[in-house]
Amino acid sequence: MREALRVARERDLDLVEVAPNAAPPVCRIMDYGKFKYQQSKRHSHRKTPEVKEVKVRPRIDMHDLELKIKHTIRFLESGNKVKVSMFFRGREIVRPELGMQVFEKFIERLKDKYSIESKPRFEGKSITMIVSPK
Repeated sequence: MREALRVARERDLDLVEVAPNAAPPVCRIMDYGKFKYQQSKRHSHRKTPEVKEVKVRPRIDMHDLELKIKHTIRFLESGNKVKVSMFFRGREIVRPELGMQVFEKFIERLKDKYSIESKPRFEGKSITMIVSPK
């Protein structure tokens, strides 16, 4: 132990006890400040994916739909999942197939590069689907 401490001081490094419960205790010669810095950098780069939401309407214009698809692609490329939701108001609920056609156009544009995590589901007065990066 004293010899290891002497060697660490000669090299201008730290003697760090790695496994104190082992017999004999295990130590390591390293620059502890540099080690702590690298650990903090490693943990800060981890990014948890958020779920972004894009709202569409059943009677959306083609140009507006293209804009929504571009927003969705931007969110997906930054590593986020995207929830695409459509709410029906008033008598729109009578024609849910119009909403499904919008979702089919969405899927057609996104299915090659991205994975459809949950297919469009009709829930009450809305249709939702979740898209995630591959």
